[in-house]
Amino acid sequence: MKINDIEDISSTEKEHIKKMIPWAESALKHVLSLKENEKALVITDESKQAIGKAFEFGAKKLGARTYSYILEESQRPLTEIPKELILLFSGCNVVVNAFSANSEETPFRVKLVELQRSCGAKVGHAPGITEDMMLSGPMTVNYQEIAEKARHLIESFKSASKVHITTKEGTDLILNVKGRDFETDAWIKSGTMGNLPVGEIWCAPLENDAQGDIFVNGSIGDLGGVNKPLKIIVRNGKIATIESEDSNLVEKVNELTSFDNMASVIGELGIGLNPKARLTGNLLEDEKAGGTAHIAFGYNQNMPGGKNNSKTHRDFLFYNPTFEVEYEDGSKRIVIKDGKVVV
Repeated sequence: MKINDIEDISSTEKEHIKKMIPWAESALKHVLSLKENEKALVITDESKQAIGKAFEFGAKKLGARTYSYILEESQRPLTEIPKELILLFSGCNVVVNAFSANSEETPFRVKLVELQRSCGAKVGHAPGITEDMMLSGPMTVNYQEIAEKARHLIESFKSASKVHITTKEGTDLILNVKGRDFETDAWIKSGTMGNLPVGEIWCAPLENDAQGDIFVNGSIGDLGGVNKPLKIIVRNGKIATIESEDSNLVEKVNELTSFDNMASVIGELGIGLNPKARLTGNLLEDEKAGGTAHIAFGYNQNMPGGKNNSKTHRDFLFYNPTFEVEYEDGSKRIVIKDGKVVV
C-alpha cells in the first residue's frame, strides 16, 4: 500500500501525528541512515497506526519511496508471516516494525526479523512502542551522544574473555564472551536489526559457559515489571532453577523458557545507555535505560557468533550492575560501577 497524504487524516489526528514526525524522522535519518529514493516499509497494526503514520511521513520527508502494511487483528496472534507482506520486502532498504507486543508472537517476530535481515534491510524493530516514547521519552534523544557512549563501552569490551556481573541485590554471574563481539542499536547497518527506541549494546555470550545467579528486579520481556524479585540460577549456560515469592510468575517464566530445548539457554548480555528511557514495565524501553543490564535466554543467531537457534527470546532486567571484565591477557578492569559507565 502506498502512503496516503497527511491531508487525508482528520485534523485532530493530524496534529497528534505531526508532533511525532520529527522524532520518527530523526531516528530514520540518524539510526537507520534512510536516504532519498530508498525504499522504506513501515509495518504497523490497528493500535499503533498513529505511530506508523509518523514513521511513514518521516520517511516521506526524507524523500524515500514509502510503503506501509497493517497487520490484521483477526489473524493474531500470528505464527507465520503473511505472504502479501513478504512480497513487500523486495528491494527494501529500511523496515520499521511498529506494532503491539504479544508474548505469543515472539516466534513470529523472530521469523519476521530474520527474513527482513536476509533481504538486506536495515531493521528498526519496535514491538510495543508507545506514543509516550515518541513524544517525551527515549525516542526524543540526541542520537550522536548515545552513539559516542556505545563506541566507548564497546571499546572497553575489546579482547574480553570473561565478564563478572554483580549487584547489591544478589546478582553474581560470570559469562564467557571470548570471541563474541558487542554490537549496538545506536547505528543499524544493512542486513542487521536494532530496536527503536535505541540505547543498548549487547553480545551473545558462549551458550554453554555461564555460571551464577541473576536477581531480576526490573522487568521481563512481554510480562512487564516484576512485583516480587525473581532469582534465576544458571549452570553451564542453562537455567537450572527459578525462584520467587510470586509462584504465578515462576510458573509463567518456566513456561516461557520451556518453549523449546534452547529457550532456557543463555542468548544475550545487554546494557542500557539511553538517558531518557524509563522503567515502565515495557521492556522495549526498560532495557535501554541507563543504569540497567539484562540477560536473555533463547535465540541469538542474529548476534556475532551466536549459536542459539531457539524460536523464542526472553529478556530479564536488573538495576545498577557492576561489570568487571577479564581480558585475554589476564588483566581485569571495572568498566561499569553500580550502573555508571567508568570513563
